[in-house]
Amino acid sequence: MATIWEFSIQGEMVKIGERKRPRLTRHGCNEPYRDRYWCPKLRWFRKESCPFANRRECENFNAMCGCV
Repeated sequence: MATIWEFSIQGEMVKIGERKRPRLTRHGCNEPYRDRYWCPKLRWFRKESCPFANRRECENFNAMCGCV
């Protein structure tokens, strides 16, 4: 039976299932994987990269404007 793989960021490494590679982005936001971008807040992939520079900007925007 096949297992479900998990995408996670652990320190300076990105873990994709059993594979590992160095993290490409500074904060882990918009970490590319094929033609998608990882969002650590949603814990899922987005079609387009996030317009925010880091997770703190994203959290500040949500605090001021509500959930996006």
